[in-house]
Amino acid sequence: MLRLLALLLLLANALFFAWTERWLDPLLGPSHREREPERVARQLQPDAVKLLPPEAASAALADALAAAARAAQGTCMEAGPFSDADIGAAEQLLADLPMGSWHRISVDLPGSWLVYMGRYPTREALQKKTEELRRLKVAFEEVKSPAELDNGLSLGQFNTPEAANSALAALNTRGVRSARVVQTAPPRVQHRLRVERATTSVAAQIIAMPQAALAGGFETCKPRQ
Repeated sequence: MLRLLALLLLLANALFFAWTERWLDPLLGPSHREREPERVARQLQPDAVKLLPPEAASAALADALAAAARAAQGTCMEAGPFSDADIGAAEQLLADLPMGSWHRISVDLPGSWLVYMGRYPTREALQKKTEELRRLKVAFEEVKSPAELDNGLSLGQFNTPEAANSALAALNTRGVRSARVVQTAPPRVQHRLRVERATTSVAAQIIAMPQAALAGGFETCKPRQ
């Protein structure tokens, strides 16, 4: 029994070796395994790839940054949006730019209130409520976020609590009884940092700034709302 097992293992190893060397391709057909010659053959313009020493790589990077700065010259550039909590740190990064080359734009954003139903303990309870609202011909949307409102229903979103409460009163007259008004976002101020017309030197400075600390970095200005 052991001798038979040893012979079977030896045969399996021999077959596997023959397969890896593609000796069985005439019998089994060509396989799709990748080998070094095939990978090399599929390279696109391999001669264009060059390894640069550190000094040359640094020089190439500097040239690329300079070219980007020249391309951005005269362009309106801005970063953001920033909240009240993070605008100060972002402005500190711009402290070395020439005075008057940039400014802050602040916009007051309204809060958000929902006429809300839920949150329901199960999907079955949610489904039962949606069927009830359909019978009443009341429009609704399922709420996924924030997490504390997940598995609930929104019957409308409003910018003021007064508008939300007015909508809730109207829904009550249509037979909606368990809805309530919840606030999903408070009124807040949103900030952006703008360079109206970047000079080459200013563009070079802001391109080199850490992107993560600037909400992803500077980009072409968006139209003002």
